Amino acid sequence: MDGNQAASEDFFQVAGKRFSSRLLVGTGKYKDFTETARAIEASGAEIVTVAVRRVNVSDPKQPMLMDYVDPKKYTYLPNTAGCYTAQDAVRTLRLAREAGGWNLVKLEVLGDQKTLYPNMVETLKAAEDLIKDKFDVMVYCSDDPIMAKALEDLGCCAIMPLGSLIGSGLGIQSPVNIRLIIEQSKVPVLVDAGVGTASDAAIAMELGCDGVLMNTAIAAAKDPIRMARAMKLAVEAGRLSYLAGRMPRKMYADPSSPLAGLI
Repeated sequence: MDGNQAASEDFFQVAGKRFSSRLLVGTGKYKDFTETARAIEASGAEIVTVAVRRVNVSDPKQPMLMDYVDPKKYTYLPNTAGCYTAQDAVRTLRLAREAGGWNLVKLEVLGDQKTLYPNMVETLKAAEDLIKDKFDVMVYCSDDPIMAKALEDLGCCAIMPLGSLIGSGLGIQSPVNIRLIIEQSKVPVLVDAGVGTASDAAIAMELGCDGVLMNTAIAAAKDPIRMARAMKLAVEAGRLSYLAGRMPRKMYADPSSPLAGLI
């Protein structure tokens, strides 16, 4: 099987649905919905996250995201950006389901406004309530393998540890922790937050992640459309590199040419 065939047959599955693109993108921080739509198209993403507290998805008197990003073409993933308690997060997603019928959701419960680090106590509470309410929960979490396992045991359909702080662009700060989460998980693991450039996305995929979610890295780039394309290629390259299996690291040089038959 060549690389192109392997790529075409490669997919990940969440909540019973297959996705070929392993790049998930947000819909915030763009200058307008037109730029949002162009960047999403360039990214090749199939799943787009929507901060239901901030992006208009229900008021037809105002510009609506659906008019630019077709919900028949893309899987909308409502998220709870801006929620700091389990109660607020659960209420937000229940309202989103009533408005758009969305059952696959992204849960995030933040600890404070300075770091936007996940409040894991509240996240666990919200996840438990949402799963009891028959939501399919993809969950933003710390890069703590114990917490990640607890969320999976509750029934979350995807674990989404941060690479670094939301919007920081610092890249993957704890690759060992991410790798531990991947090795123990039976559900998809996607790096969520902190990616700043294409090499960060490739690193996440080379660790064995099932996907990468990003927003600011594309939306805040000088050329969001070009960066979206770069991220698409980086995720694909990182995935192929992971599947190919890298060469072993060695302490000393190893000549590329054969030593036998030298003149």
